[in-house]
Amino acid sequence: MYKVLTLNNISIEGLRRLPRDLYEVASEIQNPDGILVRSAKMHDMEIPDSVKAVGRAGAGVNNIPIDALAVRGIPVFNAPGANANAVKELVVAGMLLAARNLCPAWRYVAELDGDGAELNKQVEAGKKQFVGYELPGRTLGVLGLGAIGVQVANTALSLGMRVIGFDPQMTVQRAWELSSGVEQAYSLDDLVSRCDMLTLHVPLVETTRNLINAERIGMMPPGSVILNFSRDGIVDDAAALAALDAGHLGNYVTDFPTRSLIGHDRVIALPHLGASTGEAESNCAVMVADSLRNFLEHGIIKNSVNFPEADIPRTDAVRLTIANENVPNMVGQISTVLGDAGLNIEDLLNKSRGDLAYTIVDLDDEVPAATIAKLEGIAGVLCVRNLGRPNAAD
Repeated sequence: MYKVLTLNNISIEGLRRLPRDLYEVASEIQNPDGILVRSAKMHDMEIPDSVKAVGRAGAGVNNIPIDALAVRGIPVFNAPGANANAVKELVVAGMLLAARNLCPAWRYVAELDGDGAELNKQVEAGKKQFVGYELPGRTLGVLGLGAIGVQVANTALSLGMRVIGFDPQMTVQRAWELSSGVEQAYSLDDLVSRCDMLTLHVPLVETTRNLINAERIGMMPPGSVILNFSRDGIVDDAAALAALDAGHLGNYVTDFPTRSLIGHDRVIALPHLGASTGEAESNCAVMVADSLRNFLEHGIIKNSVNFPEADIPRTDAVRLTIANENVPNMVGQISTVLGDAGLNIEDLLNKSRGDLAYTIVDLDDEVPAATIAKLEGIAGVLCVRNLGRPNAAD
């Protein structure tokens, strides 16, 4: 029986992926094998030694101590792309809010007095100050062409916009999904200088903090719009406010309100609604629950943010998984220990990602405890799991 600790409410659709005959799932549980989390902050949490994996029912993992878990051999899973449609729709909504001045127009009507002919007179008199523009023919710059960025780019193209994208780390999979009508920018500076609207879809890391700063905002055409449905900190809010006050920036649409932004006439600040749909929450929960289950039961890694993807078909063999530092001769040392124990390797996969590596070994016989101890004693080995034969719990 596997035990899973939930730190937030997880969609029932995701929890259904963990069958009750194999999993005990609760918000309070001793010695959990896995943790499912949404927004709970784990950096100051004492994570039990029993934990083998952490699953984040969403894309961002800023609330999880990824590096600290990595050195313990614990993969962190997320749900990339599961909320892509929800965020895409919100980006399109943000573009329309800004282009048609819908928020100030709504506020204007909400404050009107009178009725009948007098009300109609005020409506007709006021609408002139909210004249906007249409999206076809406008240029959208998309920074980051992952699951969300690609959907945004393709949708904007279908709306008649000119779309320019930039992502130096774009994957082959996303390239296949991207419409051929999306143009390529040569650099970030090239992107911002050519777009009427700029939408951001990159993670928050040190290299992306304040990526959209005063200098780059200054490169944008007058009246441009910035849409940040990515992460707080990617846009220098002070620089955006200064550009709004100077009349250079038309609107700033953000899902990450701060005190300085709230109340500004040309800031559209939303309460982090990006993935706030029932469908997105279910999709994220299902994806991460499947990843957690595959790892706990079969040692398979998919959609991990700190370990490489690793998957070989499961047979009736005894399976060992080894998380280790990515150093020379690790596979040789593992093979030697197993060979000395008289164990025949039926299949082996070794994958690396940066400073970390992960090995799956299928063997023809049960592995003695003494052999596991020898594997754990190899310098650089972080974690060894003996999964036994299929359908056998730890």
